[in-house]
Amino acid sequence: MRDARELGGAWRRHQRHETAAPAPELAGYVAHYWTVHWDYAEPYRQLITALPQVHLTVGGPAGATVRGVTRGHRHQTLTGRGRVFGVAFRPGAFRPILKAPVSGLTDRVAAAADVFGAEPPEHPDVASIEEFLLARLPEPDPASRAAVAAVAVIAADPELTRVDRLAAELGFPVRTLQRLFAEHVGVSPKWVLRRYRVHEVARRLEAGAAIDWPGLAAELGYADQAHFVRDFTRMMGEPPTRYAARY
Repeated sequence: MRDARELGGAWRRHQRHETAAPAPELAGYVAHYWTVHWDYAEPYRQLITALPQVHLTVGGPAGATVRGVTRGHRHQTLTGRGRVFGVAFRPGAFRPILKAPVSGLTDRVAAAADVFGAEPPEHPDVASIEEFLLARLPEPDPASRAAVAAVAVIAADPELTRVDRLAAELGFPVRTLQRLFAEHVGVSPKWVLRRYRVHEVARRLEAGAAIDWPGLAAELGYADQAHFVRDFTRMMGEPPTRYAARY
């Protein structure tokens, strides 16, 4: 039996999500800020999926942490009332802050104080977290900017499904592109391409769109529908039709 609170958008009665844009000085590093409030009388098992971003989160039992790119999905149990504030960094932008290859954080969580050299504000809002980040802005890094631009190309072009085509469009050899992604994004360009294509499908499902599954699999560059469903399930935690029932 599925938890009825995860079906048909019922979870929205228990959660409130807010986002905010960064100040111009931080826009090259930060994609957005996010806050989640929840209120559950009984524990709720939350499915969490993400784009290839590093997140700084403050709140909850873990305290202040930095989570690297998660290549699959994860679950977190929410109970009672709570709040978490987060910073979603632009894919490719965290390497100058970390001062080490971002692949070292992939599928891992680190204490925020170990990464930033200080604890973030205990109860942050946008103003206090921006003051914290602005005090620690790194020097501009051309390679990091190239990685950010490469991911932006993937995100903007749903028809882009092949690494060799991405490399040609950016003017990089494929091996150079792979090294750039490992260093600055934390995952391979092939993984990022597939993650954004799966994200586009999830977005359509959330909007209630009717899907021609064989046609969509071919459009996204998959050999057949079964390969697409396996990728979707691995990344999003459940098959597409089960995921659609959440909305």
